[in-house]
Amino acid sequence: RMNRKKGDKGFESPRPYKFTTHQVVCINNINFQRKSVVGYVELTIFPTVANLNRIKLNSKQCRIYRVRVNDLEAAFIYNDPTLEVCHHESKQRNLNYFSNAYAAAVSAVDPDAGNGELCIKVPSELWKHVDELKVLKVHINFSLDQPKGGLHFVVPNMEGSMAERGAHVFSCGYQNSTRFWFPCVDSYSELCTWKLEYTVDAAMVAVSNGDLVETVYTHDMRKKTFHYMLTIPTAASNISLAIGPFEILVDPYMHEVTHFCLPQLLPLLKHTTSYLHEVFEFYEEILTCRYPYSCFKTVFIDEAYVEVAAYASMSIFSTNLLHSAMIIDETPLTRRCLAQALAQQFFGCFISRMSWSDEWVLKGISGYIYGLWMKKTFGVNEYRHWIKQELDQIVAYELKTGGVLLHPIFGGGKEKDNPASHLHFSIKHPHTLSWEYYTMFQCKAHLVMRLIENRISMEFMLQVFNKLLSLASTASSQKFQSHMWSQMLVSTSGFLKSISNVSGKDIQPLIKQWVDQSGVVKFYGSFAFNRKRNVLELEIKQDYTSPGTQKYVGPLKVTVQELDGSFNHTLQIEENSLKHDIPCHSKSRRNKKKKIPLMNGEEVDMDLSAMDADSPLLWIRIDPDMSVLRKVEFEQSDFMWQYQLRYERDVVAQEEAILALEKFPTPASRLALTDILEQEQCFYRVRMMACFCLAKIANSMVSTWTGPPAMKSLFTRMFCCKTCPNIVKTNNFMNFQSYFLQKTMPVAMALLRDVHNLCPKEVLMFILDLIKYNDNRKNKFSDNYYRAELIDALANSVTPAVSVNNEVRTLDNLNPDVRLILEEITRFLNMEKLLPSYRHTITVSCLKAIRVLQKNGHVPSDPALFKSYAEYGHFIDVRIAALEAVVDYTK
Repeated sequence: RMNRKKGDKGFESPRPYKFTTHQVVCINNINFQRKSVVGYVELTIFPTVANLNRIKLNSKQCRIYRVRVNDLEAAFIYNDPTLEVCHHESKQRNLNYFSNAYAAAVSAVDPDAGNGELCIKVPSELWKHVDELKVLKVHINFSLDQPKGGLHFVVPNMEGSMAERGAHVFSCGYQNSTRFWFPCVDSYSELCTWKLEYTVDAAMVAVSNGDLVETVYTHDMRKKTFHYMLTIPTAASNISLAIGPFEILVDPYMHEVTHFCLPQLLPLLKHTTSYLHEVFEFYEEILTCRYPYSCFKTVFIDEAYVEVAAYASMSIFSTNLLHSAMIIDETPLTRRCLAQALAQQFFGCFISRMSWSDEWVLKGISGYIYGLWMKKTFGVNEYRHWIKQELDQIVAYELKTGGVLLHPIFGGGKEKDNPASHLHFSIKHPHTLSWEYYTMFQCKAHLVMRLIENRISMEFMLQVFNKLLSLASTASSQKFQSHMWSQMLVSTSGFLKSISNVSGKDIQPLIKQWVDQSGVVKFYGSFAFNRKRNVLELEIKQDYTSPGTQKYVGPLKVTVQELDGSFNHTLQIEENSLKHDIPCHSKSRRNKKKKIPLMNGEEVDMDLSAMDADSPLLWIRIDPDMSVLRKVEFEQSDFMWQYQLRYERDVVAQEEAILALEKFPTPASRLALTDILEQEQCFYRVRMMACFCLAKIANSMVSTWTGPPAMKSLFTRMFCCKTCPNIVKTNNFMNFQSYFLQKTMPVAMALLRDVHNLCPKEVLMFILDLIKYNDNRKNKFSDNYYRAELIDALANSVTPAVSVNNEVRTLDNLNPDVRLILEEITRFLNMEKLLPSYRHTITVSCLKAIRVLQKNGHVPSDPALFKSYAEYGHFIDVRIAALEAVVDYTK
């Protein structure tokens, strides 16, 4: 029992005490050689009930030397039940038993339930002091030796001092993992202010949360102590640390922002972070709220746990995100990482959560405002493409696993024993989830925020966020009134109340559908045109019995493109209604020549000869705005998909049309796809997708295909010399759209097959010529991604070997085409050892290509090469590619 008598029921927290104002963390010795840390913490604790005699804190893998409460020695018990989840005597050895035992172990030390690994007895001399509800100061001395998590040491194996070797250490971990590196209450709902002190070698820099107040050297000038103060109440789980011989860059646009990177990477750091101030401006503008902290620090480190980790007033990034101005492909990816980290500063760090079941609100809001940044930065096409991609991902995952539940609490407020019995893990705690589930959870959270925006408008949505931030901001400045700090925590009910106050709308049905239950919607649509009544008879069926599905009842938008324009209709999907009659506005009139108005107001000439003479319908779309988390399978004629691809201006519609056209290998489909490839106004991702669809269609039409191989003449016209069509022009990647097309076309062409199911010799020679004549001397951009894709193209051209009398493959009897491919791959791999490409993209492609040659029986199947590339010391992308190849042997 935590209290001697039954305490007062009036407090919110499960704990009979809370922090008043403060926690001190002091790490006074860091040994890189031994990978060890020594330090102490001091917590200021405020009893909220009389008779408090035990204090429970979180601490994992720390060795606790001594605990004092108000300078009196205190006895303590340390027990971490997660170290041995299933006890030896347990008879059962199955996943279900382990999962239940693990969930119980995590619950036993869950800070949100008032539990912890470290139980401190309050000395009896202090009981009277406690009864008067006076402050307690708990002082704990601890050390860490070779930590397995929480803190990660990177110590390169080379000559020189630790600073010269670039040795560094940083905090990392998933969700609330701060207990791994110092004793604390490791909960997102327990806030306090912080004093953080780190003593390091003089050549090292310590970066932590809050403001750097001072740096004090020791007498011999060999060590220095960094003193940080974080005056904004913050959860222990949002405290972080990075120590290393960092180079420091003060942001030239915003002096309160500082960037840190490992030695010799400063030029890359300057380029990579030069854009960050624009992200600040964007978020501050849409939220009409200043960035909440007095400073912001970005630290780029090696061997990162995740690419982006956001903590109070600082973010830790992977050093692999750094790039120069010559790199095209990494630039948008890194900018997206910076924008994600900054969104989480507002929602996730500054505003924390009441409990695990409110996590979806924070992840949803930060993901949603990040999406708004994407729309502003990369445009509506990229934004809609991203939303469709995220929607497809969550739909596929839920249909595969049986559903993702955003708010795992039972209706009555009591938690169900297992609200997700279809999963092999408990979703009650962040630490029992699978990583993939949590990734999909975040994806669903921001998509649901977008559904809420559709319901209440973006203007109200941003007002709600502003209100949450304003309340939190006011609360954070109340230095000695910690009962006010709960305004800095968001809960599901508080968030919904805020929505209803600001917008006056009831979104309860939406929450019930997408937040309180799991599953997505599966629609099947088909139609018939009734000429007599001039009516479109639409049939929409649902599958709500398969795993991961749910029944949808409510409004559904359908857009119909007719000869006289584009018309929106809202259908009410009821319990049993399947058929819906939609009146048409146009009469069929193929003979009259008249421009056809599109959705965006544009008017275009169309060749209407392909369409049905009796029908005015050009194409139909179900839920075009993606206002439901759904999968739609819709049947319409091939000519309708072709019109949709050519003339619909929404990229999502064009992508859907391309997928549908794979099933219609006809000359008309071929022409529609070729036209899209040639259209420069068309979104580059749609054109890239069209390349692969065209290759599939060409293979289905192989016996009737006329003319040169698909895409070859277009590539020649766009990228090759006029006088000598087999020689590619010197590289010029100034136009990014054509750069992405130039990279993609050869990869798609290599998938072409002749009547014997072999890659046409003409295509292979064409790709080999692209490699042979590739010239990047006059280009201001690197061609490493382009060359990597040419290797991918070579791999795509490989087909299974024809074995004669089971002869053993040797280099002497290799098929001549395969020999050419292998020679190129070997040359590329050898060049990479001398002059590695950015992110070793070429090595990665070579390893994948070698595995393809092995699987197709051209070279002996031996994992030794991949095992050597998978070893520690190689670049992470190379190791992953090598490991994927090794795993492929077991499939």
